[in-house]
Amino acid sequence: MTWQLTLTGLLIGTLVGLIGMGGGSLMTPILVIVLGFDPTVAIGTDILHGAIFKTVGGLRHRHLGTVQARLSGWMLLGSAPMSLLGVATATWLRHRYGTSVNSIEGVVLGSALLAGGLGMLLKSVLRIRRVTDEAFVLRRRDRVAALAIGLLGGYVVGLTSVGSGVFFGLTLLIVFPLRAHKVVGTDIFHAAGLLWVAGIGHLAAGNVDTHALAWLLAGSIPGVLLGAQLTLRVGEAVLQRALGVVLLVSGVKLVNPTGSDWIVAGVGLAVVVGLVGLAARRDVPSRTAPIG
Repeated sequence: MTWQLTLTGLLIGTLVGLIGMGGGSLMTPILVIVLGFDPTVAIGTDILHGAIFKTVGGLRHRHLGTVQARLSGWMLLGSAPMSLLGVATATWLRHRYGTSVNSIEGVVLGSALLAGGLGMLLKSVLRIRRVTDEAFVLRRRDRVAALAIGLLGGYVVGLTSVGSGVFFGLTLLIVFPLRAHKVVGTDIFHAAGLLWVAGIGHLAAGNVDTHALAWLLAGSIPGVLLGAQLTLRVGEAVLQRALGVVLLVSGVKLVNPTGSDWIVAGVGLAVVVGLVGLAARRDVPSRTAPIG
């Protein structure tokens, strides 16, 4: 099963490097449905795997100048401790009300992501987003907003196990006047720190398959480096639409209709292939001879 794990890692890593989200929504279903992993081990392996390869991707994005490190730091200041509180709350709710609480949370958050994805696609078409090419200066109100997003987002991630990239990517796009490629880099940089908190916990609990982890990283690390490089070659509108599509797919996964795992995997693969193809096409010189 080694080459299947490496190929899966390559696809997920490239997707995350390109758009900053979708890894958590895709990896666990693939490990469980396609590769036959136990769900608990799949989740633990996915989270620690995400922490490691997103650290590599975040450092690469920082080198490329697509990370607002201070913004990421202020979010992490709130999200890391609140994620632990969210995990504790989720544990209490499941002990008190049983596993039925999971489906209710999933439908509510999935519906919110579906609405957010539709809104993102609409914004990309109508071009009404306020963005700037100037250096982003983190003012006091921005620090307060980042801390508030971290507090709320960390709690939601810990409570529901929703992928950190989905929640934080959406809020960054809405709240701050950043270009899409800077949202991607900042989101990955922040997610790496947040996932380390949960990943170490899963490792200590014995929920990580270290053999599978190594083979996943063999594909995802080069994939996330490739995706980070390609982000700068994909147009702003195209990147926004890809983000919107992944939000929609994540919403479908949480609402969980029949066949949702195959929908998520199929759309995720299509997004990776389409964006990589578009970025590669921009490097092909025109064969048309100049006139005159």
